[in-house]
Amino acid sequence: MNEPLAVKMRPNSLKDVIGQEHLVGKDKILYNLVKNKRLFSMILYGKPGIGKTTIAHVLISELGLRYRMLNATIHNKKDFDVVIEEAKMYGGLTVIMDEIHRLNKDKQDLLLPYLESGLITLIGMTTSNPYHKINPAIRSRCQIFELHELEEKDIEKALKQVVKKEILPKMKIDAKVYGLIARMSGGDLRYAYNLLEVAYYSSRDFHITEEVISSINSKPVFFHDKNEDGHYDVLSAFQKSIRGSDVDAALHYLARLIEAEDLDSIYRRMSVIAYEDIGLANPSMGPKVMAAIEAAELVGLPEARIPLGTVVVELALSPKSNTAHIALDAALNDIRSGNTGNVPNHIKTSSKDYKYPHDYPNAYVAQQYLPDRIKNKKYYHPKGNSKYEKMLKEIDEKIWNIKQRMNKEGL
Repeated sequence: MNEPLAVKMRPNSLKDVIGQEHLVGKDKILYNLVKNKRLFSMILYGKPGIGKTTIAHVLISELGLRYRMLNATIHNKKDFDVVIEEAKMYGGLTVIMDEIHRLNKDKQDLLLPYLESGLITLIGMTTSNPYHKINPAIRSRCQIFELHELEEKDIEKALKQVVKKEILPKMKIDAKVYGLIARMSGGDLRYAYNLLEVAYYSSRDFHITEEVISSINSKPVFFHDKNEDGHYDVLSAFQKSIRGSDVDAALHYLARLIEAEDLDSIYRRMSVIAYEDIGLANPSMGPKVMAAIEAAELVGLPEARIPLGTVVVELALSPKSNTAHIALDAALNDIRSGNTGNVPNHIKTSSKDYKYPHDYPNAYVAQQYLPDRIKNKKYYHPKGNSKYEKMLKEIDEKIWNIKQRMNKEGL
């Protein structure tokens, strides 16, 4: 069988894992689990090609555990029954499960009691956020570990190991190729290995040059341009140009991203901009951005540039406000620092003392909502630099004055 290079390069010990130092580094959590010869059910999540499967197999290898592989989508209930019977036979089994976010209810119900008893130790893997996509019953029985994106230096390090170990015999590789493949891979080590292997077998005399790589993947590399600007620098410049209301610069950086066909990054960044930078100054921009994204997805490139260009012009020239997310950040800071308090009794569930605002004129009645400890806290500070936020500012000031009068009167 012709094993892919990615499989041949898969490490057998944590010290050889590329990246993920926050999990596998000395005295970090997975390092210590191996050191103490103990494994718990866990879910590993993160982008493709950053080491989820590798870490799962390394844990099994280091601890010498009996295991079976399952895929939540491909394997049926009968396959799960076989694994459970095997676990009973051997008094325990580790199950490595890919795409765990796709586990249906029947399979969950089958697994749960054995996870609970410890007969099965689960290592689940997913590219989806487990807090949103994985059933709470499974989630509550697992520790969740997020894997970080690999940096270009991590990818280059891994590629150089291929040469050092002579995995691909007689290979010659130009020094600049490592960086080029790393930039093209977008943090996906599996993709980087695959590209290197294809280049090796498709090159003359196994000599890999930048020209060879470009002939395989002719798509523009959006991680850099002629001046080797970083991909994230371009995205940063895109957002900051819109924030600074420079429509021409915004269109310039949008054009770079379109030329690279990096629509996903454009969509994500515009969605953030609509709420982080425009916010309450022009709340219609959120739905407009989503409509432009839907239109771009519907027509595809090259026509996608038309709705994207239209909405970026409007984003850049729109009034700006960051008051809402600044207010939320201030509230989050209080929560994280312990500056909270008990929910007032009259707004607790089923309280008989709660005053229903819709029973009062203008749907407002004076009553305290914040905990006593922070009842005078002010998070939201409207700017009033747009017609919409000016209206919110007037309402906010009116309610704030009523609250202050309540406090003075001891209500």
